[in-house]
Amino acid sequence: MPRPHLFLSLGLLLALAVALAWWNHRPLWSDSDLALLASLSLDSLPPLPADPSNAVADDPAAAALGAAIFFDTRFSSNGAVACATCHQPDRFFTDGRPFGQGVGEIPLNSMSLVGAAYSTFFTWDGKNDSQWSQALIPLENPLEHGGDRSAYVHLLAEHYREPYTAVFGPLPDLADTARFPLHASPKGSGAALDAWYGMSDADRTAVNRAFANIGKALAAYQRTLLPAPARFDAYAAAVEQNDRAAQRALFNPDEEAGLRLFLGKGKCIDCHNGPRFTNDDFHNTAVPGAPGLPISLGRSEGLRRLQADPFNCAGVYSDADPTDCAALRFLKTSGDTLEGAHKTPTLRNVAATAPYMHTGQFPDLRSVLEHYSDGGLALVGHNELEPLDLTATEMEQLEAFLHTLTQE
Repeated sequence: MPRPHLFLSLGLLLALAVALAWWNHRPLWSDSDLALLASLSLDSLPPLPADPSNAVADDPAAAALGAAIFFDTRFSSNGAVACATCHQPDRFFTDGRPFGQGVGEIPLNSMSLVGAAYSTFFTWDGKNDSQWSQALIPLENPLEHGGDRSAYVHLLAEHYREPYTAVFGPLPDLADTARFPLHASPKGSGAALDAWYGMSDADRTAVNRAFANIGKALAAYQRTLLPAPARFDAYAAAVEQNDRAAQRALFNPDEEAGLRLFLGKGKCIDCHNGPRFTNDDFHNTAVPGAPGLPISLGRSEGLRRLQADPFNCAGVYSDADPTDCAALRFLKTSGDTLEGAHKTPTLRNVAATAPYMHTGQFPDLRSVLEHYSDGGLALVGHNELEPLDLTATEMEQLEAFLHTLTQE
């Protein structure tokens, strides 16, 4: 006859086995955390939004033309600078420098182009409302490509006439250089500026339209630069499936702790949310200016330039109906939150795209985390930053997590 203590021992063993099974398969994340993790996963990235201002935005032939121009150093005054000079594919379309290096030194950090096509506004201060209008600015900036629009249109005619015509139709007849000077631009100086205003209105419009089409081709190419899955995305999928073994294989304890800080105490997700880890908005977080540079007015200056831009969504060179330009029509143009505010960058591939901030003020991730932990004094406008008071261990954990966002 079995003894009572034997039944008791078997019962305890069974209860222990059940408890261990529950422990190994219990959810490690709350329901609200699970929803946040799902929203950050690349699986939640929607299709690219249409760009009504660019009729060839998703035309493969336009993208092929744009790719050729993107890497062509002839689109510069010295024949040595291309878009790819500051947006290098092997650096996730950044350049690893605090300031971009073109014909001269540009006192701005080169933003990544990966996934940028999802944005509504472009550049650190949002002075453009399309990728194509943004792409035109460096071409004529004397510190970047340093050229002029008339020279670029002549370059199209000489080297890209056939692919251009296939996408956009005929170029203007540029043979008469009295009508179409080799160098002319409203952004130029001296002879180039005089030549521009010596042209007829119709001829200036023809050059502007071809120049705008260069930007539209470049934007069509840049729309193909989409983010790829990182280790974080595999971890998010393992969490969704409650696969504990996969979670342990994918994230070490510091990376998991860093993710919890990202969602919680670190408040990173307040601005770095969604599958690209950015809200695409503009914030003043008391980032110090680079030594020797004027204080950046950020979004407030960007808005002024955006509204004055002849290549904006509502301009004559846009393919959009004015009713399609809601972002431009309903701009927030006043308030102290605009001064000193800069765009929230994506954190995808962030560990591989140092230095950081609009003028590369912080050389590494630890410097960024220390700034947000300690807080600071905004030099202009309203400071949104509240000190986080992170410990050294917490900063190490957050940094460990950020490394999991690099695509594999």
